[in-house]
Amino acid sequence: MLAYAIRRVAASIPVILAATFVVFLLVSLTGNPVDRLRLLDPPPPPEVLAAEEHRLFVDRPLLTRYWLWLSGILRGDFGPSVDQYLRIGPEAFSRFAVTFRLVLLAMLVALVLAVVVGVVSAVRQYTVTDYTSTFFGFLFLAMPAFWLAVLLKEGGVFANNNLGGTVFYTVGESSVVVEGGFLAELADGVGHLILPTIALALISFASWSRYQRAAMLEVLNSDYVRLARAKGLRRRKVMTRHALRTALIPLVTITALDLANIIGGAVVTETVFQWRGAGRLLLDAIRARDVHVVMAWLLVASTAVVLFNLLADLLYAKLDPRIRYD
Repeated sequence: MLAYAIRRVAASIPVILAATFVVFLLVSLTGNPVDRLRLLDPPPPPEVLAAEEHRLFVDRPLLTRYWLWLSGILRGDFGPSVDQYLRIGPEAFSRFAVTFRLVLLAMLVALVLAVVVGVVSAVRQYTVTDYTSTFFGFLFLAMPAFWLAVLLKEGGVFANNNLGGTVFYTVGESSVVVEGGFLAELADGVGHLILPTIALALISFASWSRYQRAAMLEVLNSDYVRLARAKGLRRRKVMTRHALRTALIPLVTITALDLANIIGGAVVTETVFQWRGAGRLLLDAIRARDVHVVMAWLLVASTAVVLFNLLADLLYAKLDPRIRYD
């Protein structure tokens, strides 16, 4: 299994390099980030503009600029930013720590809900329970992520106003000042996580529950499950040890493939709830044409997607004993 993991990581390197080059090309072609200085009144002297262009590498050919960035990455240097006081590496990792806290919790909530609702819908096919879960599944699938986030934010403000206290935090990932020690900080963090997590989890849950339902129905009609029932095994044992483990494989696959979409949804959710996470970092960098910050964002996000897909592949062997990577 270790050899397989190494091969997968090695095969992912060219994919990441190709993605970084395409994004570097697209962001670089949007314009010169130094042009914003030329709009000042009065504009800086020409030598100052030339020095800034040299610092940001924009006075070099495109391929040279990409090589300077790539060789810097190998040394742990993410390159210069439009903000000369910004250290891109530490800033990107600290922002992604905030974003991944939201993403991982939302994925966990969505997975639990998807498994429970999908299995119950499959077991009780064509009942009121099945039709109800199908209705809400398609309802959340039809909702744009930003619209659902805005609805939850406005609902949180309404609840706070009517109950006379802070029930749901609707702005920021944490309060500026928290008094009361570790437990108070933990409660504050959880309070800020509730609404963004719900907004991000419901969109993913809606599609994942449909995959889980379809996979569970297929497994329940398979020969080995019928044989297990014919042998007199208890229904719970048949469902958990025989049916559910196999039915989880498609869900693991779609979860791994959806990580990039969830990170994209987190960008929208963070914007609505005004989180200072990776989403805001990316949007600010795009507006400023800060190519090296965009590249750092892409590098961290793409690496997370590759590793998560590798983890999903390794989970297949745990869920299905027939799968071997040796």
